[in-house]
Amino acid sequence: MEFKDVLVKSISKDNNFRVYAINGTNLVSEMQKINDNWSTTSAALGRTAIATLLLANSVLSGRESMTVRIDGKGPVGMIVMDADANGNVKGYAANPKVNLPLIADKKIDVAAGVGTNGFLEVMKNSGGDEPYRSNVELQTGEIGDDFTYYLAKSEQIPSAVGVTVDIDGQNNILAAGGYLIQVMPGADDDVIDKLENKITNAPTITTMLEEDPNPEHILNYLFDENELKILDHLPVQFKCECSKEKFANSISGVSNDELQAMIDEDHGAEVVCNFCGSKYEFSEDELKNILEQKNN
Repeated sequence: MEFKDVLVKSISKDNNFRVYAINGTNLVSEMQKINDNWSTTSAALGRTAIATLLLANSVLSGRESMTVRIDGKGPVGMIVMDADANGNVKGYAANPKVNLPLIADKKIDVAAGVGTNGFLEVMKNSGGDEPYRSNVELQTGEIGDDFTYYLAKSEQIPSAVGVTVDIDGQNNILAAGGYLIQVMPGADDDVIDKLENKITNAPTITTMLEEDPNPEHILNYLFDENELKILDHLPVQFKCECSKEKFANSISGVSNDELQAMIDEDHGAEVVCNFCGSKYEFSEDELKNILEQKNN
């Protein structure tokens, strides 16, 4: 039986930690298939999707959303990821066809694919005119470390973020998931040290998900029995809400000269959604209507 993607929210009973764990294998697999991403891109994109969902559901609420951009100047190029507080995520990488040589233990070289000469930027949309923007320099390009650094520097929350994507030789996503642990104010050093030791000695996230796809299994490795109170099980999914109407609004934003060139030279336009690959055709007459409405 295939396990459905879910994010588990919990808090330690001593109120020292907020803890999240996720299995997002299906949504990462869906993202891989949309653009036929090769292994290095799939791993980088999948890790970013998992980390973004963890971050979004720890700092957002209601109808708030966020966009994460990562650009380390590596061959994968810019990664863009959108997520909300309701478990929805979508994203893409500029260069889907990246497959670098494996490194030690036959691991995918995500750091080389992403690069480290760049930034991680988070834009939070709370419904106002301008989103809140914050960015940090990339630390390792491994994604989990970079989100940990972002939380410490920009959110002022000491945290640990672990993410993984396991891919077989045929480019199939075998497992994708992770955890986010946030230290609450007042947690003492001994308690934090104990948790750090558990994280260090725990099996890999891939191993934990292979043993049991329920992300609560990850929590059971990191905390003793009965240490956590489970708050919620949130279904997570890849979701793109693009539409022809939304792209028509985007087209209306280009200059009159560009629109006229589409009409006179191309006699129409085709727009492809970067997130889900959907294609939308605009006829010459539809472009004329967009131009007319724009200038009225």
